[in-house]
Amino acid sequence: MVDYNRRFLCWWGLLLFGLGLGSRRSADHDLRDLEWAILHNLNHLADTHQETLPVTKTLDHFIGHVGSAAFAQLLRQHTQRLIRMKTLDDFRFQGDCVAAVDGTGYLSFSHHHCPQCLTQKHSSSTISYLHPVLEAKLLTSTGLALSLASEFIENPPGRSPADYQEQKQDCELKAFDRLALTLHTFFPQLRLCLSLDSLYGCGRVFALCKKYRWRFVVTFKEGRTPELWQEFQALLKLRPQQKLTMTLPDKTRRLYRWVEQLPYIDSEKRAWTLGAILCEETSPTGEKTTFAWLTNLVVARDSVIAIADQVGRLRTKIENEGFNVQKNSGLNLEHVFSQNWDHAKAYYYLLQIGHLLMQLLHHNSLHLALAKQYGRNSVLALWGALKKIPQRLLEAFRYYLLNQADFDVAAAARCHIGLNSS
Repeated sequence: MVDYNRRFLCWWGLLLFGLGLGSRRSADHDLRDLEWAILHNLNHLADTHQETLPVTKTLDHFIGHVGSAAFAQLLRQHTQRLIRMKTLDDFRFQGDCVAAVDGTGYLSFSHHHCPQCLTQKHSSSTISYLHPVLEAKLLTSTGLALSLASEFIENPPGRSPADYQEQKQDCELKAFDRLALTLHTFFPQLRLCLSLDSLYGCGRVFALCKKYRWRFVVTFKEGRTPELWQEFQALLKLRPQQKLTMTLPDKTRRLYRWVEQLPYIDSEKRAWTLGAILCEETSPTGEKTTFAWLTNLVVARDSVIAIADQVGRLRTKIENEGFNVQKNSGLNLEHVFSQNWDHAKAYYYLLQIGHLLMQLLHHNSLHLALAKQYGRNSVLALWGALKKIPQRLLEAFRYYLLNQADFDVAAAARCHIGLNSS
C-alpha cells in the first residue's frame, strides 16, 4: 500500500484540468511516460518525494475523505490572493470589480441520480435529472472570467421522486440568496458591481444588493416587468434631448437613451428608484437590435455609455469566456467525473481552479512578450487556438525535466509578471 501526500494528490487533480485532459481515463493514460518525467516534475511542484504515480481512483478516494468543501476553500484562496495582490485593479469600474452571476448546466442524467437532482419533464413524457450550478465570476474586458463563488442548484437531501410533484424545486433565485451570502461572507470588503440577466430584475435581488452595498446593472426586458417597461418608454418620450450616438470602427451605429430616476414598486411593496438605459444598435447592413439595462448606478450623460459597455455588455463573457470555454476546450465541464454527488462537486471546484490557472497562463505579460518575439500580436495567434496551450504544456510536462533552479524563490521575486490589460 502506498501513502500519498495530500499536496501531491491535489496537484494530480489540478493536472487533470490544467492540462485539459478531459476525463479520469485520459489522465491515467496521458500522465504516464517511460522516462518518468511526470513523477519527477510532480514531486517538484508538490515538494514531495513520492516514488510512484497514483491512478485517478486514488484521487477519487482522497476526495471522498477530504470532502468538496476543502476544494471550494482552495478555489477561494486563489481568487482572494489575486484580489489582495491588486492584480485585478486595472479592470475595476468606478472602483468596483465587475462580476456576473448566471446559471449553467453541470451534470445531466436520464435516470434518478440522487435525491438532490432537479427534474425536467419533456413532451415525450421522459424526465431528465439535472445538476445545474449558479456561478459568480469576476470579469474583465480582456476576457478573464474568474470564479468568485459557486452555488449548486439542488433539492434538499432526503427527497424522493414522488415528492417532486408536491414541493417546489430549487431554482436560480433561491440559489442566488445563498450565493449572495457566500460572496459577502468570504469577500466582505470587496466592492462589487453585478452584471445580471433579466431574471434578476426584481425586488428580491435589489434588496440583497442594497443589504450588501453592491451596485448592479441588470438586463431590462419588457416581459420581465411589463408595467415598468411601459413607464420607461413613456419617460423616454418626455426626454428627447437625453441621447448620445457613437459609431464603432466596423461602422456599427449605437444610439443611447436614458432615464435617470425610474420609480419601481416591487411585489413586496418596496419602493426603488433606478436608472434605465436603452441602446439601439444598427449594424453596417441595417439590421437593428435593442438592448436595455436597469441599474442603481448614477445614470448621466457622462456615464451612460460606460455603464452600458463596461458593465452591461460584459455579462456575455461569463457565457463565452466562462461556461463555453469550460465545456468545449478540454476542461469538459459536463463530463461525469464521479457518480458520487459530493465527489462531483469537488471535481467542479478543481475544474474552476484549472481554468483559473489556464487563464493566468494565457493572459500574463510574459506570455505576450514571448508571442511578440515570434512576430505574433497575441498569445492566441502564437498557438493557433486556446486549447493548444494546455496540449503544449502537457507535452512539456511529459518530456522536460524541471530542476531545482526553476523553483528558486529569490530569482522568482526579481521577475515581475503582470496581467495583460491591453
